[in-house]
Amino acid sequence: MSMDLNVNPIEFLNANEVLRRHYFRLRSQRQRIDRLPNSSRKEADIQRWNSAALQAREQFAARSAARYTLQYDAELPITAYREKIIDLLVHRQVLVLCGETGSGKSTQLPKFCLEAGLGKFGWIGHTQPRRIAARSISHRLAEEMETKGGDVVGYKVRFNDQTQPTSRIKLMTDGVLLAEIQRDRFLDAYDCIILDEAHERSLNIDLLMAYLQRLLPERPDLRVVITSATIDAEQYANHFTDAIGPAPIVLVEGRGFPVDIRYRGAMSARESQGGIDYDFDSMTQRFCDAIDELLGEGRGDILAFFATERDIRDAAKQLRGHLTDRGQQNSIEVLPLYARLTEAEQQRVFQPHRNQRIILATNVAESSLTVPGIRYVIDTGTARISRFAAKSKVQRLPIEPISQASANQRSGRCGRLGPGIAIRLYDEADFLSRAAFATPEIRRSDLASTIVHIKSLGIDDIET
Repeated sequence: MSMDLNVNPIEFLNANEVLRRHYFRLRSQRQRIDRLPNSSRKEADIQRWNSAALQAREQFAARSAARYTLQYDAELPITAYREKIIDLLVHRQVLVLCGETGSGKSTQLPKFCLEAGLGKFGWIGHTQPRRIAARSISHRLAEEMETKGGDVVGYKVRFNDQTQPTSRIKLMTDGVLLAEIQRDRFLDAYDCIILDEAHERSLNIDLLMAYLQRLLPERPDLRVVITSATIDAEQYANHFTDAIGPAPIVLVEGRGFPVDIRYRGAMSARESQGGIDYDFDSMTQRFCDAIDELLGEGRGDILAFFATERDIRDAAKQLRGHLTDRGQQNSIEVLPLYARLTEAEQQRVFQPHRNQRIILATNVAESSLTVPGIRYVIDTGTARISRFAAKSKVQRLPIEPISQASANQRSGRCGRLGPGIAIRLYDEADFLSRAAFATPEIRRSDLASTIVHIKSLGIDDIET
């Protein structure tokens, strides 16, 4: 294909034939070249520009030709809201979606965005708080859309980019998107941003929502979806108020069966430097008693939540010995699940199996990441929570009680396949005394580096 070197760049470079980020980059480059005096160097620059423009058009054509399948599971509750959500994606810039555990929001929303015409000139970005969630949802979406990983659905986490030029949906951690803003201030690479698990209120999520709220008036074509299982919907809807009014809210009920909540005694705990220093031996013994109780209820996989990796290793050692004493070591498989495991080890929990499983996890399995086959849950009621100590000027990671919302999120993991049972290793009075929602990270962190980061994004008015 030959090109006329003197063609007007704006006329030749049709915005409907290249990705948005390529269009603005190539337009800027050509305008710079046109300001140069006529010379052999200018001719060489024009030739390189024409080659880059042709490559951008070919990439757009290949991306448009990529085939995928959009099918929806009628049993997922969010499927009943498909037409309503697509209509809102077309006519409104921001959508707040509250979907209970098991509603299918994390896997089906990107497909709704594709059906709404998004993803043509940029990615559909889908953020997750954790790398393991971004990878697992990416694999699940690629499987549902009948494509290879990376072809249409890819993911990007720290040190690992599994996207391709043909990718339309990009799963990533919220930190990755925040880093990309440094070199793409208007997020031209994206047609839509889905901020999932906003209830966690991490620093990255809060910064992204603040930045997007400022960006939306300058990017009227950008769509933003805020989604979570436990969220103060009205607060977020008011934050993204536009000329029409607050952002619309869609409430999706979960595919939940009844869950029997059982309380099995308070932990032997005492306040220790602002955290919980508990008797781990007592807790593991009550954990093993809870395992025996659930094994007597019938077959089904068990998901147990612990605060730390060390707790998981100690509990796994104790549990394997306990199962050996009962003669069940060959019929029950014990698997750990936490963020520092390799990807291959993490994927073991998603593989088909015959034996009953007991999965020992940190809070990575609390949201987004759906472990299949879970009928029972055991909740120790604690988690490591980052907190800044103002006196010592140190960011600490004490073990603290989780909020009521997190406890309900954990128990909801066992009500997907049928009636479930959740055993909480603490008293009901202890549960009722806990905060309704987790404290936002911005209120328990040192903000010095955050302020510097905000300044680097060109935001001078930090207080508002």
